[in-house]
Amino acid sequence: MPLTPEQCRAARALLDWTQDELAAAAEVSRSTVRGFVSGQRDMQRATMAAIRRALEGAGVSFQDADESGGPGVRLSGTATMPDAGI
Repeated sequence: MPLTPEQCRAARALLDWTQDELAAAAEVSRSTVRGFVSGQRDMQRATMAAIRRALEGAGVSFQDADESGGPGVRLSGTATMPDAGI
């Protein structure tokens, strides 16, 4: 399943990741992430796979569209959340 810009934005929001943090985790440039999530740039498959792997590695799972709704994202029980300092 291809990754959509909307799923990428939602996944970053769930993880509370900046574009810079996603770019570092996926080993791509920030401008690549910015262009993709804004819908201004189409992704090469390898780049999209690297971004998806980074998000999945942090605990995001992607849902396909079905009869009840469009594609989505959710956090698994093993999500890597930022330290709240508590």
